[in-house]
Amino acid sequence: MAMDGFSVAALTFEINKELSGAKPDKIQQTESDELLISFFGPNGQKKLRLTANASVARVCLTEDKKQSPKTAPLFCMLLRKHLSGARLKEVTQPGFERVMVLTFDGTDEFGDPCEKRLVAELMGRHSNLILVGADGRVIDAARHVDFSVSSVRQILPGLAYQSPPPQNKRNPIECDLNTILEALKQADGKEKIDRAVLGLFRGVSPLIAREICIRTFTNCDKFLGELDFSQKLELATSCYTVFQAAAEQKFSPCYLVGKDTGKPFEFAAVNITQYGGAAQVVQNESMSQIVEAFYAERDAKERMAHRSARLTKLVSTNIERCAKKLSVQLAELSDTDNLDKYKKYGELITANLYRINKGDKSAVVEDFYDETLKTVTIPLDTRMSPSENAQRYFKKYAKAKTAKAEITSQLKKTRAELSYLESVEEELSFAETVQDLAEISQELYEQGYVKRTEKNKKKQALSKPMEFQTSDGFTVLVGKNNKQNDVLTLKTAKNADLWFHTKDIHGSHVILRYEHGKVFSETAILEAAELAAKYSKAKHSQNVPVDYTLVKFVKKPAGAAPGMVIYTDNKTVYVTP
Repeated sequence: MAMDGFSVAALTFEINKELSGAKPDKIQQTESDELLISFFGPNGQKKLRLTANASVARVCLTEDKKQSPKTAPLFCMLLRKHLSGARLKEVTQPGFERVMVLTFDGTDEFGDPCEKRLVAELMGRHSNLILVGADGRVIDAARHVDFSVSSVRQILPGLAYQSPPPQNKRNPIECDLNTILEALKQADGKEKIDRAVLGLFRGVSPLIAREICIRTFTNCDKFLGELDFSQKLELATSCYTVFQAAAEQKFSPCYLVGKDTGKPFEFAAVNITQYGGAAQVVQNESMSQIVEAFYAERDAKERMAHRSARLTKLVSTNIERCAKKLSVQLAELSDTDNLDKYKKYGELITANLYRINKGDKSAVVEDFYDETLKTVTIPLDTRMSPSENAQRYFKKYAKAKTAKAEITSQLKKTRAELSYLESVEEELSFAETVQDLAEISQELYEQGYVKRTEKNKKKQALSKPMEFQTSDGFTVLVGKNNKQNDVLTLKTAKNADLWFHTKDIHGSHVILRYEHGKVFSETAILEAAELAAKYSKAKHSQNVPVDYTLVKFVKKPAGAAPGMVIYTDNKTVYVTP
């Protein structure tokens, strides 16, 4: 979600409190549209992030240690030139808009005192970071805006800086109760109440508008024209309560996490109650920490989605390649089914050489391989002698026999490769962190599916398997990927542990740890089997067959792909994940 006026107000208050009087110690441009400025002042060392990225625009305090490019961009060099040695005088939010202005006391090129401003416009795709000189002109900006982009307002070096055009709305923190009530009376009665609040007051987001209305009427279904005077007064009072808290700089920073998805989906400077039990409200005294936590989680999810999509496409492409290859090989194998016929034809011709003449198109002979001695018609090459025709069929037989052996060998390899790739595809569906994806990427690199890059030149330490406890106290370990499955089964597990895997279905290796003096309970075995089914391709099925055996009966064939093992002495249980 984009910033609203309340979030910017909370951040402005917090940054003023922490950085007022501080000096920029280090200025980095970590991205084309992002700055990381280290300040040193009365409150010690602090870092400020300023981001004009359309989807994550924000200004907040941060602990980020992101590295900047080796060569500083021009905008970064200008900031260092103009702000080094300056002191942050104040941070303001003009008109409760989504704009934050950092005003610095510094000096000009002649050494005379002057004020310079770093303006952060946090307005979605129109977001920008602009350095403005003492004369009110733009020194430079992270994003230049010329006539081709906007005919109303240009942001270019040398032009006078103009603030974003003000919205035709009231500033909420300057409104008293009567002003709010009058605004509601004069508004279009055909609008839903939350849309009316949204359209009347500056800096109010749809989330805040809904919160105000739900606090008043428990829903937003009413139209403004349906409200009588007392109901409008109730709505105005709810608005005033929220607006006045912001005016008095009393904020309740929080972000919301979906109960079903576990993902953050909204943040606010106002306590949000409208979702009830459908969302978890995570609160913090620091608006910066709320914003950073929200976007860090969101950024991680976006990076996960992007990287997962790339790896999924790579694996899917190779699965399609293997499937086509398998189809061709099966067709070629089908062609070799005639090899016994070729051998029989050669032998029948040899036995009947005296009855066949050169130039004959075919030979009709008794089939002594058939008990009834039926006759068989054998096609002949008219250019060859009977003996040469026999040799031709023997050569066809030898060639088909060699081809069948080779194709059968290749089929085995193709099926193994297809099985391996399908197991990796299943791993990707369970990957939850960037580390999980990095391990799968490294595995694919080692198997020759991913080209070497700077990122995967270094071998990464393998993460730990997932760990669970059965209801009766046994420990269960679950591998996250093929490499981890190998380590878990072949190195971590002991001979006395139980090993679980879905029968003939791709899935994780699961280990039920043996505890000295304790016999594996039926409950522990069933729960471990349920985990094996859950972390498999059959996770949405019922009555899934799961094999289990002692670890000492699990072996890895020489040259087998990661995660591939064979086992004996197993039993099977049927569970629903």
